[in-house]
Amino acid sequence: MSYQLKPWHQIPIGSIVPEAGSSKVNHTGSWRMLRPVLNYDKCTHCLICWIFCPDDSIPVSPQERFETDFEYCKGCGICAVECPYDALEMVPEMEIKLKELEEEIG
Repeated sequence: MSYQLKPWHQIPIGSIVPEAGSSKVNHTGSWRMLRPVLNYDKCTHCLICWIFCPDDSIPVSPQERFETDFEYCKGCGICAVECPYDALEMVPEMEIKLKELEEEIG
């Protein structure tokens, strides 16, 4: 199979990122709209959510309970879609923030 490169004037205009970054520096969770909420009764610790998480925001530890790292979770919902036990539910971030605020106020 041969492939011929296009001349420069036929290539669509694009952009360049002059300073590369990574999610370790740029916390991707700051713009999340949905948050995965784990139902611990349904979770079997199969680690499917961990395997499919593109941001590595479900740290694996020897403890029984998984805690999502919300500084890096961007709320894409892949974990909830891939969970074979429906143990994860995507909840609007604003709903959770309001509950936290209500608990804080009393």
